[in-house]
Amino acid sequence: MKHLILIYILTLSCLFLSPVEARVYLDITDPTFTQIPIILPKWKSIEKTPPALNAKVYEILANDLALSGFFRVIEHSALPVHLKEREGIPSMLSIQEWASSGGEILLTGEVALEGNGLNLRLKFHLIDLVEQKHLMGSQYHGPLQNLRSMVHRIADETILHLTGEKGVHNTKIAFGFRVGEGQEIFVSDFDGANVKPVTQNQSINLSPAWTPDGQKIAFTSYLKRNPDLYLIDIDGKNLQRFISYPGLNASPSWSPDGKRIAMMMGKDGKSDIYLLDAQGGNPQKLTTGHGNESTPRWSPDGQQIVFSSDRSGSPQIYIMSAEGTQVRRLTYEGNYNTSPSWSPKGDRIVFCGRAGGQFHIFTIGVDGTGLKKLTPNGSNHESPCWSPDGRYIAFTSTRLGSPKIFIMNANGLNQRPLTASKGGELNPAWSKRF
Repeated sequence: MKHLILIYILTLSCLFLSPVEARVYLDITDPTFTQIPIILPKWKSIEKTPPALNAKVYEILANDLALSGFFRVIEHSALPVHLKEREGIPSMLSIQEWASSGGEILLTGEVALEGNGLNLRLKFHLIDLVEQKHLMGSQYHGPLQNLRSMVHRIADETILHLTGEKGVHNTKIAFGFRVGEGQEIFVSDFDGANVKPVTQNQSINLSPAWTPDGQKIAFTSYLKRNPDLYLIDIDGKNLQRFISYPGLNASPSWSPDGKRIAMMMGKDGKSDIYLLDAQGGNPQKLTTGHGNESTPRWSPDGQQIVFSSDRSGSPQIYIMSAEGTQVRRLTYEGNYNTSPSWSPKGDRIVFCGRAGGQFHIFTIGVDGTGLKKLTPNGSNHESPCWSPDGRYIAFTSTRLGSPKIFIMNANGLNQRPLTASKGGELNPAWSKRF
């Protein structure tokens, strides 16, 4: 990811129609939206580019578009006979023949291996088959080792053009993973690929959280017996004990400007919400009373903090100002509501609540209206967090037996496991865009 990917917007040839103003083809805020049928014909291998490399690009792109939940992907194998073997970027003069393919959008491209096989060039075009017009074209250059990142960028640009917001395919998810008697911190790509350990200390490492710059992960560990907060680079280097006050140090949440940290601490024998500076110093207690307070998360504007508290007798979701004042209770349904997280869009809060003897993922408006249960009955679902664009929610689910990280669209649709592991995954945390 340290290598830059150079992006060039292609000059449209005379065969293409004049560029048109981008319009939103899919309103993803509408809970009843219908997936766009998008055609992904064969991509063309330029000169001596190995067919296997072309196939890898195609596989990643098709998977990205399908996982987004916004598209019904029509791969080349499902096309009419006369289109199955077509490859590369067609001219607009021949685009009419694609009208009978069942798709509304055509995503075509080509793959070229350059620089003695060390560099990759990807070129793609989006075409509206309904209105018979060219939408956009881009070209990406980068080291071959950045193949996945480059293809993810194509998926993100496609989503941006058709929905009005860029996708999150170039993000990562950190999570706890049970290893033997302990638990380590792992990271993976959005699509569950590139699963790698971050910690390998054979201790109990819990509840990862990304630092504002996305280069480090904070987590609670029992390395020194006390549950202290540590920082580590995402490549597993430069471990440092960051916050180590006596008692619990857990669940950090950096303010949107990166200058403050809200977290739960157990300095006084029970857990309270504290506010610290960005270096982990000058702790100020924000909550008072006899209840246990936990899992603080900032609002996108940095003015409020949502958290869980059992001050009313059972855990419920509360909101307070960033100074600890104007506390108000948000949830009144259910007798056990925890682990809130504020949507990046600012309009909803996701949390874990008990219903029918099982834990489920719910969302609710910041004014306490519009409560919605998102997960199916039959298993437990916990520890939700938002993607950086607010379109997805990651959470832990036991529907397959051992707990695994699942991802779903923010309306509860398109639920899928993150990785191919057999389980033991806990407490996901979603990075910002890289």
